[in-house]
Amino acid sequence: QVRLVESGGGLVQAGGSLRLSCAASGSTTRINLMGWYRQAPGQQRELVARINSAGITKYADSVKDRFTISIDNAKDTVYLQMNELKPEDTAVYYCWRNERFLDYWGQGTQVTVSS
Repeated sequence: QVRLVESGGGLVQAGGSLRLSCAASGSTTRINLMGWYRQAPGQQRELVARINSAGITKYADSVKDRFTISIDNAKDTVYLQMNELKPEDTAVYYCWRNERFLDYWGQGTQVTVSS
């Protein structure tokens, strides 16, 4: 079993920045995928960004050049630096990890961007 604990959400004005963190614990291995999804009210959950343990990344088109995902393998922690935030970035952000072909999710953290 893998446990994911998120932190860093909150309220910010448009144009501001936030940094999300997600620490993994439990039955983890070095070969994994981690990332962030988000879900706005009435919308489906969508991929924001993901990264593998080798540092290869993938971003949603809507956040490219504004968000940066990174990983600290020693701490088993993934980060999402969000800059130039827009009101449309408002959502619950969920940490995700794929470990030995199983998906694990964090509890979610609210990000609200005011205009």
